[in-house]
Amino acid sequence: MYSELSLFSTMVIMEVSTIDSASLRDLLEGDDDPDCLVLDCRSFFSFSSSHISGSSNVRFSTIVRRRARGGLGLEHIVPNEDTRSRLLSGEYQSVVFLDDRSLEMGEVKKDGTLMLAVTALCRNPCGASVFLLKGGFDTFSSEFPEMCTKPVPPQGLSLPLSSSCRPNTADSSCTTPLYDQGGPVEILPFLYLGSAYHASRKDMLDMLGITALINVSSNCPNHFEDHYQYKSIPVEDNHKANISSWFNEAIEFIGELSFCVTKWGTDVTV
Repeated sequence: MYSELSLFSTMVIMEVSTIDSASLRDLLEGDDDPDCLVLDCRSFFSFSSSHISGSSNVRFSTIVRRRARGGLGLEHIVPNEDTRSRLLSGEYQSVVFLDDRSLEMGEVKKDGTLMLAVTALCRNPCGASVFLLKGGFDTFSSEFPEMCTKPVPPQGLSLPLSSSCRPNTADSSCTTPLYDQGGPVEILPFLYLGSAYHASRKDMLDMLGITALINVSSNCPNHFEDHYQYKSIPVEDNHKANISSWFNEAIEFIGELSFCVTKWGTDVTV
């Protein structure tokens, strides 16, 4: 089993050449509809902050990886149906993968997103030449910043809380401590741990690509039920709460989603 996996990984490395930033720039320049598909295998947060214009983010959760058992298909790598159809029909002459800064395939983690994505594409040959961007996004963005979206930090983190979660008001059902002013923490790909404050900030949730929230509290409202899917777990935020009895429901909810964020009570430090 190990030797077969090792052999296949070696085959993948042999099939993927490197391309430098200048050559990729030449492939992308001067064409409104380039025949080069750029697949960015960095985290969703990094991609959202800044990426090569026109590139697509490859993202799949740990749950998807486990269920696929190594057999990820193109639908996981290129979820956009139109882009995938173009790829399968041979409209793309080249596919360029990139991560943060890898110089060659030998440096790429064998169980990382980039290697899994390359392996899936090699299992489904579409006639395109496959490349790894040498030096990744870090090198390309430093050499050709004009071809990348501008880095956008989380907006409005210092703005006041939503009225339904404003601290120190008489009618407030949930308060937010002053130290809770950062962003949610990514504990797994596309699984975030946040607070009542974070769950009250639609701009922050949208920036992270959140589509569903688990509200683990007995008093904080679901602020945006028209925009997100919610799972409410009404437990008290104290050491006596029997939170383990809700694990199965929470796991099932997470398993049905590609993106989710957990919202804990107001006293949890993240």
